[in-house]
Amino acid sequence: MFSTAVYLENSNMFGIRLGLDSTKELLRRAGNPDKYLKFIHLAGTNGKGSTAAMLEHAFRSAGFSTGLYTSPHLIDVRERFRINGRAVSEEIFNELGKELADAAEGGDFTYFEFATVLAALIFCRCGVDVVIWETGLGGRLCATNIVKPELCIITNIALDHVDHLGDTTAKIAAEKAGILKRDVPLVCGKLPEDAQAVIAAKAQELNVQLFPCREPVPEKYTLSAGADGVPLQKFIYDGREITLALPGKMQRENFRIVYEALKLLSERWQFSFDTALDGLKLVRWPGRFQKIGERMILDGGHNQDGTAALAEALNELYPGEKFTTVYAAFADKNASECVRNLSAFTEHFIFTSPGSWNRKSFAPDELISFAAQYGVPAHGNPAPLEAAAEALKISDRRVMISGSLYLAGEILQEYMPLESTLDI
Repeated sequence: MFSTAVYLENSNMFGIRLGLDSTKELLRRAGNPDKYLKFIHLAGTNGKGSTAAMLEHAFRSAGFSTGLYTSPHLIDVRERFRINGRAVSEEIFNELGKELADAAEGGDFTYFEFATVLAALIFCRCGVDVVIWETGLGGRLCATNIVKPELCIITNIALDHVDHLGDTTAKIAAEKAGILKRDVPLVCGKLPEDAQAVIAAKAQELNVQLFPCREPVPEKYTLSAGADGVPLQKFIYDGREITLALPGKMQRENFRIVYEALKLLSERWQFSFDTALDGLKLVRWPGRFQKIGERMILDGGHNQDGTAALAEALNELYPGEKFTTVYAAFADKNASECVRNLSAFTEHFIFTSPGSWNRKSFAPDELISFAAQYGVPAHGNPAPLEAAAEALKISDRRVMISGSLYLAGEILQEYMPLESTLDI
């Protein structure tokens, strides 16, 4: 029996290829399923996944059936392809994967190109009302940029993947702005001034109406525990009381983007704006500030901005508390700055490996030298699961695990049932 997961794992399709020609060809072979779908296309350095999850829950709350395409996955590749919040069934995944593999015969397509076209095919055949469509890397040359969306979103711009996207926020903004399409509106989050100028110029060139967030990030909020101990934050925005099941100021930043997107589309598509907003109190996004048991918190924050946002969220939820922190980093990240951010709440570091996909990573000894600069004791344990278990044993402190979504996946596979990751 054909297995799409095995096909992807065993085929020689790994690596990054920037450009759209191959994806367009495979999409053509698949019958251009994108023509039958409504897309919301998201780009940005951080916050894409959380923003996408908020939108998905909001649309479901408003009565829409949804498709959600994100990357990478944490445990099971089917997580990338969600229908109404649930990973696509193995039956549909394998059936349509076989169909697309047959269409791809004789061609040269990367893992991500194949997965992107497969997502469009799955969502088309399942007849979803709206697709939340997250870029992989960049925007302009990302395989996801083969669709004509109803709305574009750029969450934020920061330095990351500089080898591929450029070494300034202005250069990176130019790549992200590549998702803009003529006459398709754009919602933007908070951007550096140079990035904002680049995106505004591109928007003007394409007659794109730009919708910035209408109010500042709420500074006043209350915290409470929701179902299963999930932290809920409540705040007032634009005169409405909002309940959001994702903690931290960064998520209030992301919420502002979601608010503008829903406000715009509720007027165009004639659905209840308030009913959509009500769905935000149910948002779940695995591997992002996720509580595991009584003492462990898992967050896939993997770059300087992500770890800064994590430190900010922990300061809101656990002011003054110190953690044992398990951290790993791929070699293309600014690990020194990440360790500096994490040092703000860390009593002791255990440095480990992010594992996965043959990407070069920082050795624990290198990370220990960074921690020494900030006066935080540290040691290494290169086996991620051993590092997590050790962190729970060496003290009664809470344990923070951060640095990579691949590391997050290993921890989730060990400590949580698969169903909790497959179904949001």
